Amino acid sequence: MTPFTTFLRDNAAFLFAGGLLAFTSSFGQTFFISIFAGQIMAEFSLSHGQWGVIYSIGTAASAAVMLWSGALTDRFRVRNLGVVVLLGLAGASVVMAGNPWGWLLPVSIFLLRLTGQGMTSHIATVAMARWFVATRGRALAVAGTGIALGEALLPLLFVWVMAFVDWRLLWLAAGLFVLMVVPLMHRLLRQERTPQSLAESDNVTGMQDRHWTRGQMLRHPLFWCMLPAIMGPSAFVTALFFQQVHLSEMKGWSHVSFVALFPLYTTVVTAFMLLSGWAIDRFGTARLMPWYQVPIALSFLVMASAESLPGAALAFALMGVTSGANATLPAAFWAEFYGTRNLGGIKAVATAAMVLGSAIGPAITGLLIDAGMPFTTQMSGIAIWFIASSLLLTFGVIRARPSLARAA
Repeated sequence: MTPFTTFLRDNAAFLFAGGLLAFTSSFGQTFFISIFAGQIMAEFSLSHGQWGVIYSIGTAASAAVMLWSGALTDRFRVRNLGVVVLLGLAGASVVMAGNPWGWLLPVSIFLLRLTGQGMTSHIATVAMARWFVATRGRALAVAGTGIALGEALLPLLFVWVMAFVDWRLLWLAAGLFVLMVVPLMHRLLRQERTPQSLAESDNVTGMQDRHWTRGQMLRHPLFWCMLPAIMGPSAFVTALFFQQVHLSEMKGWSHVSFVALFPLYTTVVTAFMLLSGWAIDRFGTARLMPWYQVPIALSFLVMASAESLPGAALAFALMGVTSGANATLPAAFWAEFYGTRNLGGIKAVATAAMVLGSAIGPAITGLLIDAGMPFTTQMSGIAIWFIASSLLLTFGVIRARPSLARAA
């Protein structure tokens, strides 16, 4: 039996719990919500810009709450906090299904984004980063396959079913699925230890051989060098999925044909998630962080110029390289550079920044579309963002790396 299969066997319950949480977060992710964009805009008579602003208001509000709620992972067990959050996600799905008023849309989006994209995915990654030390990268990668599976299956399935079933009933089905996850999650983690005891016993320190607090992290320049790289993928991958209906129309592709490329994207994401997980355990995050956003810069340039679906497939493959690494590298980065004792609170800031990025992307791109600038025209500027953020991140890591305990 190989070391990896032994790792999977010995930690099956914890890894499956992390993957299941990641998969369930799909119902609050943009790639899922955006498949209903056409129906929502038609139902409430919204333009691309108006829908983008509504989405961004709800998402930005969830980012603000994440600064508080994300730190709860330092105080409560995953099996208890996870159950509360999953019940909230199920309720948010029901609210979206039954919402009759346009003014309530920001509230519906807020609930879905906070409980789904925000807290459910946050709990999954914090748990993996805290429970595993020497195999942290592999644990994050294995758990991350949950959301990759959601990206591959859910859009294609729900777009197909939506041809026969009212979109509101599909949201009820999503809520029912989340409710079914709750007892399974509680059983998987019946022997879970508390976050505090794990942090104390593992004693995994960061820079300067100490555990950093959230306030200390915010006063350190490395965080601000990292910030554009945190927000970029969230903002612009979110924008691409959010504007999928518009992009398909601009390119002259059917929506179903475009969505059919998502499994390719997910396959690449999964492959590079696992590869980056191995690379983290082998090389550490400091050597990998400066490079991982270069492929996504290329992907937006390719997507902008693509005239056929094979060109779009190449763009999705390049985007998948960065997205796969993004599922593991940043989470391991916070633990490696800042320690694990206050990891929940520290990563809550990063998650809030990520969620804020996902709020900004749809709003800006939607307003620019309303102003007459198609999303394809915006993509060159997006590529420049990723190149600039990679350079800034490289500068920050080079300065901070000597203070890591392992570098001493």
